[in-house]
Amino acid sequence: MLAAYGSDAYKIVLVLHILCAIVGFGAVFLNGLYSQQAKSRKGAEGLAISEANELVSKVGEYFIFAVFLLGIALVLIGDDVWGFGDAWVWLSMLLYLVLLGTSQGLMLPRVRRVIALQRELVAGGPPPAGAGGPPPQVIEMEQLGKQVGLIGSLLNLAVVIILVLMVFKPGM
Repeated sequence: MLAAYGSDAYKIVLVLHILCAIVGFGAVFLNGLYSQQAKSRKGAEGLAISEANELVSKVGEYFIFAVFLLGIALVLIGDDVWGFGDAWVWLSMLLYLVLLGTSQGLMLPRVRRVIALQRELVAGGPPPAGAGGPPPQVIEMEQLGKQVGLIGSLLNLAVVIILVLMVFKPGM
């Protein structure tokens, strides 16, 4: 066995697991604030905020992926202190996979679409004089923004639930 529960190697993996969670989930947990700032700035400034947030979120994804792998490593090297059959372990893993699937399948396509619409608006310049109502991109962005806000809130809630499971370890 490479390490045992409580060994220095175990503690190093635990520190890396926690650090990746802080960096990864921290990078995306406040995305709603970035969205509000981008919306309030509009135009090229709003687009720049969205693009910066997208880059930070992409970097955060790698740390989020590492959280799962390091969590598996902790269970494997933990001298059977924890097992994959423990409720808090398998529930955390299940929620993580749901969270990841929701993020990849629902959230990210909508965020990418919003940024594409922002780019269209910036490239198109100001609306023509006398044009009535907002451009179609703005209407679509509003609809997508509501969806992204709801999905983001649910994802954040899932992270909190996983954290609670890991701290309280129900069933132990």
